[in-house]
Amino acid sequence: METRSGGSGSASGGGGGGRMRLRKTESAEMRWVVSGGAYEEDEIESSDGGGGTPAAASGSRGGCSDSDDNYEEAEMLRQRLVRTGPRADSLDVEAQDVAGMNRHQEITVGRSIVLAVQTLGVVFGDVGTSPLYAFDVMFNKYPITSKEDVLGALSLVIYTLILIPLLKYTLIALWGNDDGEGGTFALYSLICRNARVSLLPNQLRSDTRISSFQLQVPSVELERSLKIKERLETSSMLKKLLLMLVLFGTSMVIVDGVVTPAMSVMSAVNGLKVGISSVNEGEVVMITVAVLIVLFTLQRFGSSKVALAVGPALFIWFCCLAGIGIYNMKTYGSAVLQAFNPMYIYYYFERNPTQAWMSLGGCLLCATGSEAMFADLCYFSVKSVQLTFVFLVLPCLLLGYLGQAAFLMENLTENQQVFFLSIPNQAFWPVVFIAILAAIIASRTMTTAIFSTIKQATALGCFPRLKIIHTSRSFMGQIYIPMMNWFLLVSCLAFVTMFGSINEIGNAYGIAELGVMMMTTVLVTIIMLLIWQINIIVVLCFLTLSLGLELIFFSSVLGSVADGSWVLLVFAAVLYLIMYIWNYGTKLKYETEVKQKLSMDLLMELGCNLGTVRVPGIGLLYNELARGVPGIFGQFLATMPAIHSMIIFVCIKWVPVPVVPQNERFLFRRVCPKSYHMFRCIARYGYKDIRKEDYISFQQLLIESLEKFMRREAQERSLESDQYDGTDSEEEVASASSRALVGPNGSIDSLGVPPAEAAGTTEHPTIGSSMSFDGSLDEAIDGRGSLDDELSFIHKAKESGVVYLLGHGDIRARKESFFVKKLVINYFYAFLRRNCRRGIAALSIPPSRMMQVAMQYMV
Repeated sequence: METRSGGSGSASGGGGGGRMRLRKTESAEMRWVVSGGAYEEDEIESSDGGGGTPAAASGSRGGCSDSDDNYEEAEMLRQRLVRTGPRADSLDVEAQDVAGMNRHQEITVGRSIVLAVQTLGVVFGDVGTSPLYAFDVMFNKYPITSKEDVLGALSLVIYTLILIPLLKYTLIALWGNDDGEGGTFALYSLICRNARVSLLPNQLRSDTRISSFQLQVPSVELERSLKIKERLETSSMLKKLLLMLVLFGTSMVIVDGVVTPAMSVMSAVNGLKVGISSVNEGEVVMITVAVLIVLFTLQRFGSSKVALAVGPALFIWFCCLAGIGIYNMKTYGSAVLQAFNPMYIYYYFERNPTQAWMSLGGCLLCATGSEAMFADLCYFSVKSVQLTFVFLVLPCLLLGYLGQAAFLMENLTENQQVFFLSIPNQAFWPVVFIAILAAIIASRTMTTAIFSTIKQATALGCFPRLKIIHTSRSFMGQIYIPMMNWFLLVSCLAFVTMFGSINEIGNAYGIAELGVMMMTTVLVTIIMLLIWQINIIVVLCFLTLSLGLELIFFSSVLGSVADGSWVLLVFAAVLYLIMYIWNYGTKLKYETEVKQKLSMDLLMELGCNLGTVRVPGIGLLYNELARGVPGIFGQFLATMPAIHSMIIFVCIKWVPVPVVPQNERFLFRRVCPKSYHMFRCIARYGYKDIRKEDYISFQQLLIESLEKFMRREAQERSLESDQYDGTDSEEEVASASSRALVGPNGSIDSLGVPPAEAAGTTEHPTIGSSMSFDGSLDEAIDGRGSLDDELSFIHKAKESGVVYLLGHGDIRARKESFFVKKLVINYFYAFLRRNCRRGIAALSIPPSRMMQVAMQYMV
């Protein structure tokens, strides 16, 4: 059933700002703060935007008592409360009840071998195929004039491999992973967990209670870390700048995923021109197109299956690189070993400064795949990637480049197709076959990295939602995104047919790689300062060396922009705009929904029937608010003739952690008194979590968690009532109330009960004048006997049926808004929202169990 309702705004309550009569209630959402004179936003859901502004204890002298002694006593109590630590709300208390579990499991020796083989197939395919084209692009524009040029170019390649893939990524950046997750957004998530820099204001204190959330936060002694953290948290400009850098880096990762298959496959197919002289450039392009179509079609079978199948093939490829390199050095001489002397780089630039500077763009291609090595970390462990690179990949790459350089020193005119010309005649066709297979594997490397990055960006609200398929039972990070897969295929085919040459593609390749590398350098630097707390000298050395080197390379590749690389930059700009518009629209929508929340005053005035008829059943109302009653609930009340006897506000919340353990998934809280039968549920997911459960399993888990919450609540109330056994006088009750407010450890909620209930039987001088309480303490204690009745109520409501109440909250720019804002919100963001996958779609709910209502917000 779908109900549409026009108009803007919400049915928010318009209660005045006067005094609110705080009832004796079981609602954990209705807590008050004595010291601040107002409700904390985290403690009460109606405080902002709900229309009502409940008044808390005024603390005025005239309203408390005529006695100076009583006034001073009240002020002392107020000061004691101010000095206590931050109060944890009911979600925080519930989140602490779960010990959590460690996601990482012990890896056996056999499992380590399997992981090592798979890393070759997924992580190192890109960097492993760079010998196919690195020297070709380096010497494309300028011919080789002497053997010293070869040694200088080889020395550049050697130290580029040492400084970027080995030092920066393998030994440093890989340790910046977010609980096993790598890539640009994993670094951003790590920063968001340590400092409140996310622009989406839906963070809860209870998120930090997730077992996988824990970080070693900066200590008080490290003034520099605290200043950086404070600066990031208080400056909206720095938050936006950080997000813009992350989005730019992500757009370059996607561009890299388009260029990598084109470059790798075409360079491998070019080997046919060496073996068969009749093959021309056009035929190479057609064969490349056919191979790419097959490649992206096989992508849906998943990383685990394909990597295990092609891992041995890539191992053979690395062995071929090493074997051919050793053969060439033995055949043409070992003088190339002199290139390990970095002085040859200086001599190279001294003799031919222009040629050497232009060759830097091609030299960078030897380090392609470094970012994929980091982004694909989610599929494997850090140690498996590090060991495989240091002891297998890097030695084989160095031997391969040394062998090609040895061949070039004796054949200075053969500066194109260097790799295939250096292959011994007997092994030519087997190596060509292995090279094509390795290129196909390399193409998958960046594709899998993009899938992981898109999943992370979607979870953090920076990319439109797409259908995600989980491809492995063993590794939850191995995913497949069909729409993105076909988008990459179409873009890649267009790119191949447009350029048609590995030299032109190589120039564009360097721009894409450098964009990602520079963003990673900036983010890792922030993590070094903020989280790792490394000495500032070490941080400056890392930043100067990495960013300085990348800027030098960038100055070289910028010279090729006019040759066609500008197409790549335009493509990256379009992707950046899509992500920025989505994040901007999502942020505006969330902020507007927060402002249009229903006030608690209105719900209390409506009564437990909510001004309508309550029929048996459970209504799960999905919304994006982590706090408050969504305004769209007012649309349901106004539109529907009846509402369910039990209402649960469900918020699917993505938190900046990779995984949320299943037993920490749900948090509950009451909304209004027990008679309302209304609850808030926050279902938390990490950005690696895949929502695989169907709607039946989901609602079963939700209701079971709700029952556990009720039992725990009844236990707390039973403990609370035990404190009052034997209290015969009002003074003793007041004393017990004080103990509930300020416990032995100085915390307000040390007893785990709402202070409003603990103080409900006495008029303390601080609060007596501005608040009144209904009922007595005995009535609160009587609630412990109602647990069985409430559980029975849930079971009956569940038997009557569970219905999913879905609200479509769309936003439109106001008439007086600027033209650009109208264009972005009313057309671009609206188009993305209409064509993206809805968050509820993962549950596959049948239409018969859905009710929908539309609401439009003006922003």
